[in-house]
Amino acid sequence: MIKVAIVGASGYTGAELLRLCAQHPDFHVEYATGDTQAGTLAADLYPSVRAKYPALMFETFDVERAKQCDVVFFGLPHEASMELAPQLVGKVRLVVDLSAAFRLKDASLYPDWYGFTHDQPELLAEAVFGLPETHRKELPDARLIATPGCHVTAAIFALAPLIDAGVVETSGIVVNSITGVSGAGRALKHTSMFCTVDSDVNAYGLLHHRHTPEIEQEVGAQVLFTPHLAPLSRGLLSTCYSRPTKSTSTAALLDVFDTAYADEPFVVVDEQSPSTKATLGSNVAQVTARYDERTNTVISICALDNLAKGAAGGAVQAANVALGLDETAGLAQVGLYP
Repeated sequence: MIKVAIVGASGYTGAELLRLCAQHPDFHVEYATGDTQAGTLAADLYPSVRAKYPALMFETFDVERAKQCDVVFFGLPHEASMELAPQLVGKVRLVVDLSAAFRLKDASLYPDWYGFTHDQPELLAEAVFGLPETHRKELPDARLIATPGCHVTAAIFALAPLIDAGVVETSGIVVNSITGVSGAGRALKHTSMFCTVDSDVNAYGLLHHRHTPEIEQEVGAQVLFTPHLAPLSRGLLSTCYSRPTKSTSTAALLDVFDTAYADEPFVVVDEQSPSTKATLGSNVAQVTARYDERTNTVISICALDNLAKGAAGGAVQAANVALGLDETAGLAQVGLYP
């Protein structure tokens, strides 16, 4: 049995990690921290975990306690992860970070996009981007995994095969994403309160959203990224617009996706337009594409669960690959419906 610590387990991604570890055949949660909730039973904050974790209590972080585990998941703010990672990388078998602290390979980007200076260049260079569909060969024996953001994961799935195949231009790409409120985290904020979010959709992070350089790094193209907040608990839909490099068709675009994702257990290619509800609770991303001859535009779309494939599920999947386990262990391929 692999001993797991979840640092920052009291947040939404932490709760999702608890759920996924509960159904994982090889993972056992030994230690769950949540400094603001220290002394609180996990089941009191999240009654959904009571059957599996009736006595699990959130604790304050202690590095020596974390070192007693094999795998440590970080569900922390970016700078907190950057500070703690050097204390654990190499001291445990694997550290999986769900923040953006180690996603960008260019440290000079952090002050502008994230507002802090990155002071761990060696770990930044070592970290493996935790998307198995594009970085599977780099994951085995990794010591530090940087789990991608949910918007970024969806954009990669919708764009990377087309760019890699030379089907679309690498400039002038527009990425419009719609996400659920859980993506903003559990902390109380005016922008995520019920009365603010209910019956409302709004764009945010205009022109300078922090996920922009991450998308550009991973797809190898210039993008204009605009996220939108919708009154959903969870779910993400990304619609991308690009220009073809040559004559194409909807069938040809779908063929590119079929080839790229033929052996991927968690990516579904279909002519039907994806929906967030179809991915709810699963680790599956659904993708499709269209070519509009009238405007000479390629439309590619991806839907996923922002807390599952877009966060905790993607982290578990990458950890499975790094540890040499069944990649699908603990992860659902069928969503909840209705």
